Amino acid sequence: MNDLLTDSFVGDAKGQPSRDNDIEMGMQVPRSNSDMGMEAFNKQMQEVEKQVDKLSGLLKKLKDANEESKSVTKASAMKAIKKRMEKDIDEVGKIARNVKAKLEAINRENLANRQKPGCEKGTSVDRSRMNVTNALTKKFKEILTEFQTLRQRIQDEYREVVERRVITGLNTWLTK
Repeated sequence: MNDLLTDSFVGDAKGQPSRDNDIEMGMQVPRSNSDMGMEAFNKQMQEVEKQVDKLSGLLKKLKDANEESKSVTKASAMKAIKKRMEKDIDEVGKIARNVKAKLEAINRENLANRQKPGCEKGTSVDRSRMNVTNALTKKFKEILTEFQTLRQRIQDEYREVVERRVITGLNTWLTK
């Protein structure tokens, strides 16, 4: 019995590779076709993720500007804040259109990638691509929803301010 165990260790000591059929290591499949296209896919996703992070930063800037506008009393300062906010809103629109187009293109590429051998529907490559794309799409939609909510809140608050000014102006005019 001891001889059986010794022989398995002797192979290692003699410099012979005994890991060829190691069950724990799994089957060593040679990589081919440049990692099944995942390298290029990951680069695309990183670019889109940078844009989504930029959207998130702009959303934070807009929230801060909205809070700042609530405490400003001078008309010139308010105009400067509104102008800055309009510029940020325009940039959000441009980035959002760009991100949407890129995500749609990536989804088309994911479907086309299923035609390649080893990347069929249900394979690990396909599942990875779809999961990463869906996660980023969800994050993008959440940010856009938050942006739309903020935009609506800003419009509602502005409408209230205008109504108060009109009512105050009418009351002033009527009392004269």
